[in-house]
Amino acid sequence: MRLRSIYSVAENDMLAKPIFNEHGQVLLNTGVKLTNNIIGRMKNKGVSFVYIDDDETSDIVVDEVLAEKTKQKSMQTIQKNFAEISNSMKLGKSIDMDKLSPSFSSVVKKVLEDIHQHDEAISMLTDAYCYDSYVFEHSLNVTIYSLALGKKYGLREQQLEELGLGAILHDIGKMAIPLEVLNKTEPLLDEEFQLIQEHAKIGFDMLRQSHTIPLLAAHCAFQHHERLDGSGYPRGIKGDDIHLYAKIIGIVDVFDAVTANRVYRKAKLPHEGLELLYSGVNTLFEKEMVEQFAKTIAIYPIGLEVKLSDGREGVVAKQNGELTSRPVIKVLYENGKKVTPYEVNLMKELNVTITSCEATVSQVS
Repeated sequence: MRLRSIYSVAENDMLAKPIFNEHGQVLLNTGVKLTNNIIGRMKNKGVSFVYIDDDETSDIVVDEVLAEKTKQKSMQTIQKNFAEISNSMKLGKSIDMDKLSPSFSSVVKKVLEDIHQHDEAISMLTDAYCYDSYVFEHSLNVTIYSLALGKKYGLREQQLEELGLGAILHDIGKMAIPLEVLNKTEPLLDEEFQLIQEHAKIGFDMLRQSHTIPLLAAHCAFQHHERLDGSGYPRGIKGDDIHLYAKIIGIVDVFDAVTANRVYRKAKLPHEGLELLYSGVNTLFEKEMVEQFAKTIAIYPIGLEVKLSDGREGVVAKQNGELTSRPVIKVLYENGKKVTPYEVNLMKELNVTITSCEATVSQVS
């Protein structure tokens, strides 16, 4: 199977993995041939990448981070609880986070259990879900990335559970922001941007009143937009004044945001998202933390079409542990000409690098 941006797929491409709705129900099954109408609907629903099947790459298999049951249950819990919070806010009712916190904690523990059983570098591009709210998917993705990075960083189990709870609830304050502002496609007015910034304080105030949610989780909501140099919000705090958990969530929050399709821009590939993080090292983000994150995620996900520095082209077939910038490539073309497929391990051929990704791969028969 090949991994392609929703903007690179073509009519009659065949799905290699199903498309789900936010309830975990299959909308489009494996083997469905895409039409322009279907592609347009997936774009509108925020699908960023899909897996396409063909004979050349049918042997390439993707290992999922979360079990399907875990992902479905997690999304259902996030959607149900966030909707309850949003409705309570609209009606002016008080929000009982103590009633909701056990279900959030249960999601975190199950996600953490799946991550402990997953040894591969993490890619969130393996499943395509259609969501009515970007916040739902983002909250789960940030939880997965944060727990994986926290584990790599050496956090203890209790710390990981605190971090996970902070991650899943980091954007809870956005339930108080009007959807027309959150989903606006045009540039935000100054007052609209200030309104969105208020979600950090709103989330903190909501969570710190709970008796069953750790205060550190509340501070994740409060601080995840703070930056090392004090350029963040809402308080402009710096360096060590920002809690470790918030620093972790701040990094993965940015990464997941830029690698997801939004109504106002196309998704970046993981290596592009990582480059953005590196550009903020020692000013916005801690260098060691970004370096650990680079070892945690699949910079070049399995199935991604790539071009090599020596003119060969192919598809990422396997990862090489923590050295995610040097995967195994299944070569399909040499200098634009189709060849009998074979594998090249970039860990062994160190003079060869990946120079470009995806749409550059030849489509010559």
